[in-house]
Amino acid sequence: MTDLANPLGLARELIQRRSVTPKDDGCLEVLGAALNSLGFTCHDLSFGEVRNLYARRGTSAPNFCFAGHTDVVPPGQGWSVDPFAAKLDGDVLFGRGAVDMKGAIASFVAAVARLGKNHPGSISLLITGDEEGLAVNGTVKMLDWLKDKGETPDCCLVGEPTNPRQLGDAVKVGRRGSLNGRLLVRGAQGHAAYPHLADNPLPRLVRILAALSEKPLDQGSEHFEPSTFTLTTIDTGNPATNVIPAQVKAGFNIRFNEWHSSTSLGEWLRGSIAKADPSGNWELEIEVSGESFLTPQGPFVDAVCEAIRDVTGKTPERSTSGGTSDARFITKACPVVEFGLGGATMHKSDEQVPLADLEGLAKIYQRVLERVLGQ
Repeated sequence: MTDLANPLGLARELIQRRSVTPKDDGCLEVLGAALNSLGFTCHDLSFGEVRNLYARRGTSAPNFCFAGHTDVVPPGQGWSVDPFAAKLDGDVLFGRGAVDMKGAIASFVAAVARLGKNHPGSISLLITGDEEGLAVNGTVKMLDWLKDKGETPDCCLVGEPTNPRQLGDAVKVGRRGSLNGRLLVRGAQGHAAYPHLADNPLPRLVRILAALSEKPLDQGSEHFEPSTFTLTTIDTGNPATNVIPAQVKAGFNIRFNEWHSSTSLGEWLRGSIAKADPSGNWELEIEVSGESFLTPQGPFVDAVCEAIRDVTGKTPERSTSGGTSDARFITKACPVVEFGLGGATMHKSDEQVPLADLEGLAKIYQRVLERVLGQ
């Protein structure tokens, strides 16, 4: 039987499951069996084709929640080992999900196993299989399920990789928002030798993109980097050299701090586009991945940072950098921070974690539990 107080065994069992989004491939059976043996009540929550797990031990407050995901991105090419073999090479564990984030989930469980069952408050785990996908049948619906039952975590620690170099470098206390835009500019097709008989949409698109990108959105703030406008694609679908296209499409992403919201950015985008191209012969679609958020500084954030310092001797940076995570949903329910393993190999071939980091993370999570629950 796997020694749950040692994160290595459970990490290897989880990595050996080919749980590429939205497949579970038995991850929840492995994790559920481990948690049942530690006295947790487990709920297998399926939404659409996605399986999720909510587990809780205890009924009193506070309810401390660990959150994470068992789904992984496809392994891709270039591996020197089988990405799902969970191979040990010396003191390093290889495999898809080793750092993002099956290793952290194993460290959740190890911390709980070491803590013992006689602790104040409650401990819960919110584990989704839809973090690397569309994120519509995972954490959001699990939080709705909890709300319907009158149950809400009092605080939450998400085990996403947060450390750029070494364990203890950084804890995430917020995230920028993310907005994707798809712009279609229409014209009239024609012969390149007779441009006066056509309406070329490309110069109009160039004017629009210049207007959107010519000035910084802001200079950043106390807690956030400057917001960014990034052009991601331009496409005419036109293979001919002598044809003016009938339309052109562009895609872009905006990462934004607390100076903006998706609503205010939508208004700015439409106003700027209309000014640059008064013809009105364009369409803009906006998709919002999440709004920016910042977890208030206070006892919970301090407890996590102090636990990291206890184990690593480092004072972690309180960071808001990087992309989005499911913390963007959890922040609506309770205070949330993120701390996990090093992110240098996540989503890459030969994803790997030093065994010392797995052990260190389990120790940190145990110290967080002791500080928050007051044991």
